[in-house]
Amino acid sequence: MGMGMLRNLQAAGFNAHGFDIRTLQGVETDVATFADKLTTLITVVRDTAETDALLFDEQALVSKAQNLQKVVISSTLSPKYVKGLRSRIPVHIALIDAPMSGAQIKADAGTLTFMTGGPAEEIKPLLQAMGDTIHHMGDFGAGMTAKVLNNLLAASNTAMTRLVLDWADAEGLDETKLLALMNTASGQNWLASGFDEIEFARDGYDPENTIGILVKDVASALDIAPDQEIELPTAVQTAIRNLQPRRKP
Repeated sequence: MGMGMLRNLQAAGFNAHGFDIRTLQGVETDVATFADKLTTLITVVRDTAETDALLFDEQALVSKAQNLQKVVISSTLSPKYVKGLRSRIPVHIALIDAPMSGAQIKADAGTLTFMTGGPAEEIKPLLQAMGDTIHHMGDFGAGMTAKVLNNLLAASNTAMTRLVLDWADAEGLDETKLLALMNTASGQNWLASGFDEIEFARDGYDPENTIGILVKDVASALDIAPDQEIELPTAVQTAIRNLQPRRKP
């Protein structure tokens, strides 16, 4: 998703540069070069470990980027972790959480939905270059809270949609016809409606792919769950871990 976001920022005329530890075309791999003159950092890494590496440890951009003014957290992470960043980052650096929804297809198209917390008005032009919908949810951390709750629903829809399609196969029901029905009936959901466009819709579980990321996202939501209300989300995690690749008809 980060690559699509970068390209849309550049297309909108922003002096945007990317950084990755992997060698990717059009993306910087030398952290010192990337840190030079960096004023606004948008993080789109996988999890809290990679966020710590980027901000404090291996890349340490919080200390290396001497001109850094804003850190925008766009990864999907535990809201508790995100709120805890305020005590770890110097107060002169503004913190904004702006996780997004839409998967790679919308990142490429520049039509992401952002959920923001903190002083997000300061980066609104950047968000508008990458998305077409912005929901400001409140103080720093509120955007991430909204995102993990949204993704808990998305994970539930993913697990149940795939189960329904497997049952349809067993009954000899045509996938295309069932998906068309669901899109106009009470079973409608984001995964089913975009099943042929969403890049991971047919994937099986792998810790490194987007299906695996859904398991991580449910864990991020569980981090704020009341203890007595975790049975259903935990069952969703288990169902996603059991997903096998689904072939095209």
